[in-house]
Amino acid sequence: RCFLAEGDLVSNLSAIMPLTLPLTKMTPEDKLRAMEDLWTDLSQDKKGLESPSWHEGALREAEKLVAAGKAKFGPWEEAKGRIRRKAARAL
Repeated sequence: RCFLAEGDLVSNLSAIMPLTLPLTKMTPEDKLRAMEDLWTDLSQDKKGLESPSWHEGALREAEKLVAAGKAKFGPWEEAKGRIRRKAARAL
């Protein structure tokens, strides 16, 4: 039996049963997939997610690089593909 006053099973279980991923046994693709899953979950709760203090500066720097023609924005799916290919070559 499981008695939960509020929240879901996973968030309540994490307080009593820590989750440990087998990082040394995971492929780079598995790690990226786990990060994507975590980000998807975190981004669902807008009020509980604050940007870190360094984030504004990093965004401003990216905007400067784009304005100077030294960088460009692209679709996230393409970026993930490049990251996965680069990670696979590093193996």
